[in-house]
Amino acid sequence: MLDNLKKYRIILASESPRRQQLLQELGLDFEVRPSHAPEAFPAELGMTAIPVFLAEQKANALSATMQPDELLITADTIVWKDGRIMNKPASRQEAIDMLKDLSNAQHQVITGMHIRTTERQLSFHSVSEVRFEELLDAEIAYYVDHFHPYDKAGGYGIQEWLGYVAISRIEGSFYNVMGLPLHQLYQHLKKF
Repeated sequence: MLDNLKKYRIILASESPRRQQLLQELGLDFEVRPSHAPEAFPAELGMTAIPVFLAEQKANALSATMQPDELLITADTIVWKDGRIMNKPASRQEAIDMLKDLSNAQHQVITGMHIRTTERQLSFHSVSEVRFEELLDAEIAYYVDHFHPYDKAGGYGIQEWLGYVAISRIEGSFYNVMGLPLHQLYQHLKKF
């Protein structure tokens, strides 16, 4: 599939094992070229504009080294609740506080995507609404102590234990919550 991309070497600018796994599941051969662009953004940007801006910044950081036969894919995922971003937690206490805030509430997961060649570029975003059941303190502590909340926006992975027991409803793409909205990405790559 995606015969239109055979002339390109596909580059994924992400060290995320989840994004790499999902892109492999699409059947694409790609190489990983991390982008170490700063994750700062203008304060006036809104919920959907922030991850698109960050994905574009990642692409900009690599654009000078791109070759004409390369197609670059960048992504950035944020968790948004009550008008603010929930980043990756920096400590055990911050992870616990984030998960307490998500307990018995709804939040949005937004992934901004950017596809670029030396001749063309395209940006888009995906939004998923996620609802958590009420979490006991013991459940939160169990997850934080036995899984990997520190490398995930909002401090949780939908594909881990907490996702199994806490998420009561998703509206939108499941894979977007994992960090790569596969359906939208595939549709855009088909037309690229």
